[in-house]
Amino acid sequence: MTSKIQVGTFKEQPGKEYTYDKVKQVWLFWGVLPMGRASANTPASGNCEITTKLKLVDLLIMTCTGGIVTTYSVKVTAKEAEATETK
Repeated sequence: MTSKIQVGTFKEQPGKEYTYDKVKQVWLFWGVLPMGRASANTPASGNCEITTKLKLVDLLIMTCTGGIVTTYSVKVTAKEAEATETK
């Protein structure tokens, strides 16, 4: 399962994409009760893409605990500002 949310003008902004931050969100009791809040850093401009995935490691954790503990991988992607040439 993958969820992507684009914030600000991320889609229209030119530049090369890079990973700004990664965190794990932990849930208890089959995703009903969050264990804290995953606090991912975002760029000061606010232009980014937040991707939430259920990766293989997350699936293994969920399977081994019978679903009592579930984790999701959250990645924040930003774009580098393109350098402008001045003459």
